[in-house]
Amino acid sequence: MKQLLALKVNDHPGVLHRITGLFLRRGFNIATITVGACEEPGVSRMTILLEVADERVKDQVRKQLAKQVDVLEVEDLTERDAVTRELCLVRVEAPLKMRSDLQSLIQPFRAQLIDVGFETVVVEVTGSPAKIDALLDLLRPFGVLEIVRTGLAALPRERQTGNGRAALKEGRGVEV
Repeated sequence: MKQLLALKVNDHPGVLHRITGLFLRRGFNIATITVGACEEPGVSRMTILLEVADERVKDQVRKQLAKQVDVLEVEDLTERDAVTRELCLVRVEAPLKMRSDLQSLIQPFRAQLIDVGFETVVVEVTGSPAKIDALLDLLRPFGVLEIVRTGLAALPRERQTGNGRAALKEGRGVEV
């Protein structure tokens, strides 16, 4: 069972270590973790995807995180409607004669070539983990040499009301 958490934490040395240590001590597996600056100075946003055993453990994780001094906010996005994205860079074998085939393959994924060498290219793709996995499966026959993935970044979607939907229709919001 997966649990997706969004945290706001104080941006101090050692915060990431203390949070990951909390999971280590309790034997929780972190599938992905991303950390970066957010809209508030001195505050960072963490997105953590965990492998948990059951609902009781999910609740325990939230409570343990909320007790941490440097954790300002904990939001469980597991059951919420959220925008999630991941970035992936892939170095692929691509001799000149294969590049047009490769370009045709990545285009439906809205991926792009961001570096071109004599024998290899680097492909950049963003999207859901499932979308990235699907592209990687199609790229493997070309010869995948290196892969780097960022892990999930997530924000909850705005809770839509009748007025929210009207705002989208009027162009005041963006529907993804």
